[in-house]
Amino acid sequence: MQYDRIIKNGIVILESGEVRTDVAIKNGKIAAIAPDLNGAHEVIDAQGLIVSPGMVDVHVHISEPGGIRCEWEGYVTGTKACAKGGVTTFVEMPLNQLPATTCGDTLRQKYAAGEGKLYVDVASFGGLVPYNLTNGGIEAQVKEGVTAFKCFMATCGDPTLEGDFANVNDYALWEGMRQIAKTGKLLAIHAENAAITDMLGKQAKDRGETRVSQYVATRPIFTEVEAIRRAIFFAKQTGCRIHICHVACPEGVEEVIKARQEGIDVTCETCIHYLYFTTDELDAIGPLAKCSPPIRDKQAQDGLWKYLFSGHIITAVSDHSPCTYEMKNKTNAFDAWGGISGVQNNVDIFFDEAVQKRGMSLKQFADIIAKNPAERYNLPTKGSIQIGKDADIIFIKPQSSYVVRAEDLEYRNKFSPYVGRQINAQVVRTLLRGETVYNLTTGIESTPKGSFIRR
Repeated sequence: MQYDRIIKNGIVILESGEVRTDVAIKNGKIAAIAPDLNGAHEVIDAQGLIVSPGMVDVHVHISEPGGIRCEWEGYVTGTKACAKGGVTTFVEMPLNQLPATTCGDTLRQKYAAGEGKLYVDVASFGGLVPYNLTNGGIEAQVKEGVTAFKCFMATCGDPTLEGDFANVNDYALWEGMRQIAKTGKLLAIHAENAAITDMLGKQAKDRGETRVSQYVATRPIFTEVEAIRRAIFFAKQTGCRIHICHVACPEGVEEVIKARQEGIDVTCETCIHYLYFTTDELDAIGPLAKCSPPIRDKQAQDGLWKYLFSGHIITAVSDHSPCTYEMKNKTNAFDAWGGISGVQNNVDIFFDEAVQKRGMSLKQFADIIAKNPAERYNLPTKGSIQIGKDADIIFIKPQSSYVVRAEDLEYRNKFSPYVGRQINAQVVRTLLRGETVYNLTTGIESTPKGSFIRR
């Protein structure tokens, strides 16, 4: 046979737009795109389905190797959730695991921890922290194959844990940008003003405040905007390419727009949960919906949708950041872990909210979940259905309603703020390099087929 398998009868999202055509796969690659293809060992009937490139999620946390955090999320559970949710590639953050990924040795430890456990493909962030600027840590991570780097301007990490991540001060941010600029890699930045948000949080807790909405008030929009503006200014001084993570307010996007007009190489993302939830829902949900930057009000959400449709936000990510239930189940939201588990349902939610409810074109949908992040993070074999690229393909059934149930989640800790929500679209099959890794009827394939991507 000429091909391993052919996809027929579906609406296929190509870089030029959607079309009803056949897609042939050979040796894990897309081999042909044309009507009436024949000569395959297997024919996949996609009648009634949208055939889309798999999601490239550039913001996912896995906690392996984990140390005392080993119960948060592992490679098996996290990548199974991705396969089930239509995420065929993700870029793994350098923190939450212990030791954090900040040098060549810790990166090798991470690769070893994931060996034989990956159900999807995984690229890696290297960490920029104050303690790896004078020991060759940046260059060592480049040699070990990181796709990009990540730093925190907001407070993070536990200084009592050896090897944990740490946020940068202004000097470390500037010097780190200088070093990363020489490598040509991208620096992704968690941009919030640490000093102000830390003090506002302490003051609120001292007043006896406990609710999630009160936590949101301690991280006002200006603390996000100021940090974005500062990061952009440092990027202008150093020539470092930067990407602003999880922008939660339109004012933050506007800083990126202005900088791009000045020729600065900066992009930004938002998160699915910012596009789905609003602040007035949070107290009813509780700390399961606590994250930073926080979920903001309807006006902010509307502004994010506006800039997503206009192309100024290049992608929408999960920022999947799990922990144990005990760390979320707190009566005081200020004591709870800040992070949302959502990677398994994000493609479904985004298709429903963007395409079905707001009229986004299928081409723009695929650009946002796949093409744009693959291009920005230099993943040339990923991101689109195109001859010669990896056959990472998902099949979405529109107008297919289901309710998110905890028992259906593949996460190590089966909770999410999306539990109980009705979603009206569903990934029914996932191919990774041409091989089925998930099917709604038969479940997740038993043998892991994913691998680490080293750039």
